[in-house]
Amino acid sequence: MMNTLAETSAGIVLIIDDVPENLALLHDALDDAGYLVLVATDGESALARARQSLPDVVLLDALMPGMDGFEVARRLKADFATRAIPLIFMTGLTETEHVVAAFAVGGADYVTKPIKPAEVLARIAAHVQNARQMKQARNALDAFGQATVAISAKNGRLVWQTPLARQLIRAWFTPDAPMPGPEEAPPQLLSWVEAAHAARGVRGEISPLVAIDGPRRLLASFHDQGNDEAWLVVLREENDKRAVEALMDAFPLTSREAEVLYWVIRGKTNRDIGDILGASPRTVHKHLEHVFEKLGVETRTAAASMAMARLRGGN
Repeated sequence: MMNTLAETSAGIVLIIDDVPENLALLHDALDDAGYLVLVATDGESALARARQSLPDVVLLDALMPGMDGFEVARRLKADFATRAIPLIFMTGLTETEHVVAAFAVGGADYVTKPIKPAEVLARIAAHVQNARQMKQARNALDAFGQATVAISAKNGRLVWQTPLARQLIRAWFTPDAPMPGPEEAPPQLLSWVEAAHAARGVRGEISPLVAIDGPRRLLASFHDQGNDEAWLVVLREENDKRAVEALMDAFPLTSREAEVLYWVIRGKTNRDIGDILGASPRTVHKHLEHVFEKLGVETRTAAASMAMARLRGGN
């Protein structure tokens, strides 16, 4: 039901305020603008409502009895499920330290009291649009099975990650961590990302991070810096054994011929392949001749291109 409502509304906004008059004013203004409006009057219920509904934006009062808005923000940002939600603070305090405090705990924006509905609506609209664009981008990556992770440049936390990225990080870096997984980026991955980011513009292409476990490898590529706060990293797992099996399924090759072709794809020379397989370069050459004949090609480049195209679903 929530998904249907979200799709037919301008967005979902959670208002957190202990003053009924403020709630009524904001609720009416947002409801008239087409938003699905949720309310909470204290910190604990606000956290529960945010986790359940995953609103597009949270509008929260900075000063409330018990758990104040700053603590609510800290907990929302500490929870992987809610940390990407933009937080807009409402405060009657215009002192610099309170504004700084709002941003320090993860606030994306703030408005001052007395509340001006038109101003609030304008700010919310901008943040909802940005949040939905980010959500669409993440959903697209999820749909295509991309292992992509965003790491905060400020504190090394995982801002978001696709399901496949979460699986790979857990399998390679934190296999014993409790579910749903750690919030800090694994030290090995974070160190590489920081070094790669610092080296951009200083030298050319950045070498990927490579973790090796027998025939398996995990490669991390520095994809892009999404904004000033997060680094985007693409993870890819390679498995020599599975790749060889895939080549045998794609072509009428023996196990050894498929191994030779696999290492040709990886750019290895006959001598390199011989060292890897424990065979002489001459034996590797003979196997490669058989591969050429079975694939109907005459060169290493043609064989590698055909094999890669077939494995990727090409013609």
